[in-house]
Amino acid sequence: MRRHIFSRLQAPAVAAVALGATLALAAPAAAVAAEPQAAAAWAAGTRAHLVITAPGDTSAVRTAVAGNGGSVFASYDAIGVIVAHSTSAGFASAMRGVAGVQQVGATRTSDVPADAYNPALPANPTQSSTTLAESLTRWDMTQIKADQAWAVTTGSASVKVGVLDTGVDDQHQDIAPNFNAADSVSCAYGKADTRAGAWRDVGTHGTHVAGTIAAAKNSKGVVGVAPGVKVSSVRIAEPGSSLFFAENTICGFMWAGDHGFKVTNNSYYTDPWQFNCPDNADQAAIIEGVKRAQEYAERKGSLQVAAAGNSNLDLANKTVDTESPNDSTPVTRTITNACLDIPTELPGVVTVAAMGKGNVKASYSNFGNGVIDIAAPGGDGTSGVYSTLPGGKYGNMNGTSMASPHVAGVAALLASVNPAATPADLRSKLGVQATDTACPSDSRCTGTATKNGFFGEGQTDALQAVGSTPPTPGSYFENTADVTIADSATVDSPLTVSGVTGNAPATLKVGVDIKHTYRGDLVVSLVAPDGTVYLLEDFANSDGTDNVAKTYTVNASSEAANGTWKLRVRDIASQDTGRIDAWNLTF
Repeated sequence: MRRHIFSRLQAPAVAAVALGATLALAAPAAAVAAEPQAAAAWAAGTRAHLVITAPGDTSAVRTAVAGNGGSVFASYDAIGVIVAHSTSAGFASAMRGVAGVQQVGATRTSDVPADAYNPALPANPTQSSTTLAESLTRWDMTQIKADQAWAVTTGSASVKVGVLDTGVDDQHQDIAPNFNAADSVSCAYGKADTRAGAWRDVGTHGTHVAGTIAAAKNSKGVVGVAPGVKVSSVRIAEPGSSLFFAENTICGFMWAGDHGFKVTNNSYYTDPWQFNCPDNADQAAIIEGVKRAQEYAERKGSLQVAAAGNSNLDLANKTVDTESPNDSTPVTRTITNACLDIPTELPGVVTVAAMGKGNVKASYSNFGNGVIDIAAPGGDGTSGVYSTLPGGKYGNMNGTSMASPHVAGVAALLASVNPAATPADLRSKLGVQATDTACPSDSRCTGTATKNGFFGEGQTDALQAVGSTPPTPGSYFENTADVTIADSATVDSPLTVSGVTGNAPATLKVGVDIKHTYRGDLVVSLVAPDGTVYLLEDFANSDGTDNVAKTYTVNASSEAANGTWKLRVRDIASQDTGRIDAWNLTF
């Protein structure tokens, strides 16, 4: 059976996929029951189904489940989704004829394990202490400037991040300081199991992901992207198979919404189908059920971040699936772009591609123009992502599973410095503050330098995410339109200021983001509305550093604030070119 987790491992073995949506739903309760049923309720041949009805009171449909040879394992009235078990081969067709039932679909092509009715608690591994000195300069962290972001903030303890995965080792020396047991749970089999320790890792994958997001800055081992936030484990993988079925994902998203998670990380795809096709009744129900749950979480304030997958596929041009169903015998089937990798291709979910060391697509990473939102280090070959493993250990893994938690960590930093930010705000800011990364010379990569199929809106940037406190409304003005800087030329980028009383301050802040391959060629100035030129910087001719990302302070107190200001950039040499990516004024 193919492992479906979105990683390639260089240490202990594991693997996963992900996404989200929007629908006007009623508000109330999530699950009907939180504790496992009695073991006697299980029988050989038990299959799981999603029964979809209108959000609200599902009691009539739940009664119909029992009347048609099934039992209700869990019910999510707020989104109109019931998880039903039945040994009857005719259960789905019978339920499709029930008044009020909109869709019914089997979530598996294999039996529900007996463990679902009396789940064993995962092992609590013996912990090994580490002598590893905490490194602040790991390649993945420096590549997204997380090491610089920590000087601004390490994140707020009021921000909760949910790790929907194989579980998390909460006793690990680098995770324990930031672990939130009160909001951790197992959603394996599709129903919340709140027993202490039910959230623990049944593999190694989830613990590795959690460390990348929020390993503590405690002089031990490693540091996560957001080492000041809190991490909760929502185990959605089932023991033994490490598969993530639709009912598990639904339970996880409902839990995230009800428990105030600002961000969730989803480094998996919803088994058993690599792609769910809406022309198949079972798969259509899976799409609808997971979509409703993701939307519920988003409506409650949670942003979902998801891995794009490790099959080196163009998600914008799907043709064939050879890996599904992965809980029985895979078959080769023709598919189209209507078939979705979920949750990662659902609306609202941030889809993350993987990069190797440097501005390169990881060899295994899925891609697709219009599908990929952003990119982050996932490792490739010998340059793996180093993070936490169960039992106090550490190791390398490669995968989009490793890229996604970098973005989840940056989203958590954004939420820390913008506590009122909505999921839509965080999605937008992640894109705006990413570092544009152009396509390499690879015909599969289509799009522009600012948004393309390999890197989306660019590589996530932790420093840009926390680089300044939110400006006072009415005092901050920004131009994000690109202006090309040609050789031996001078260009202006205009910015109109209005509604500011009086003159500009003596401490006018000028934020500059210029992409250029040799900044020693550049002279950068601010031009006031009356034409006065203020030199910001004339870079030394020998300065071969790429790009300009700086904030300058200008005494512009003699200038009227309102009017059209300009950022002027002069290129005084040949060979190297670039663009004004964005600039801003803070009064």
